[in-house]
Amino acid sequence: MRSGRLAVDGAELYYEVRGVGPALLMISGAGGDAGYYSGIAEGLADAFTVITYDRRGNSRSTGGGALMALSRQAADARALVADLAEGRALVFGNSGGAIIGLTLAARHPECLAGLIAHEPPAVNVLPEGDPARGFFADLAARYEAGGAPAAGRRFAETTRGEGSYRWPADLWERFLGNADQLFRHEWPGFAAFHPDEAALRAAPFPIVLGAGADDRGTYYARPSIEIARRIGVPWVEFPGIHMEFLRHPSVFAAALRILATQVYAADGRVPEPWHGVPAAP
Repeated sequence: MRSGRLAVDGAELYYEVRGVGPALLMISGAGGDAGYYSGIAEGLADAFTVITYDRRGNSRSTGGGALMALSRQAADARALVADLAEGRALVFGNSGGAIIGLTLAARHPECLAGLIAHEPPAVNVLPEGDPARGFFADLAARYEAGGAPAAGRRFAETTRGEGSYRWPADLWERFLGNADQLFRHEWPGFAAFHPDEAALRAAPFPIVLGAGADDRGTYYARPSIEIARRIGVPWVEFPGIHMEFLRHPSVFAAALRILATQVYAADGRVPEPWHGVPAAP
């Protein structure tokens, strides 16, 4: 593994690169830390050049303290692809990272070989009146009333599988340090997200939405099914929970390896078995 820092507009991004082969950029969600993916990056390094990074304002990157713009996050990802992947990469994003990936695909399609968006909590695509649409507002109110501890406790309560595994100590410490960045500066941007359906339907590369088998019915899994339906792309079921890559990195890496290999094998078109969206679980 080699690490470094990339200067971008108003920030320096800490990144890590592992392996050889086609480029795979991995975008993290809440907490914005490369360490989420260390285990699966090691497991995929024999087949892919895996690029992970701390998102702007999080952990070892600079540029925090201002309201997050998804367009800026997408531009950061594009800069990493340009500098570290010769301008083109397959992108995987989990949770808020999947929202950033969808934004990147809509705004900068020239830099993607494909997109795998895992459990984007894009609650605005859910039907009017769906209780899950109030998730972001609820946590914002809890943050205003009780700060990051109150919002963080509720966040954990809404995420299946929390408490079933241990975070690496250094990652947990950095995550706690990122809590105010998340709830004060990033939360409004994620809450306001609406996918650019026209741009995503026109994307000249494969897009796959997915969610974990243990997350069926959650506010962060159901939007993936709806987005896949709206833009006419495949939906797949991954193993486990929202952050299965921390709980069982080898299991998650095996599933991602298959899908990433298929995306690259497609060479700019969706393989025949992927056409259509399976029935929602």
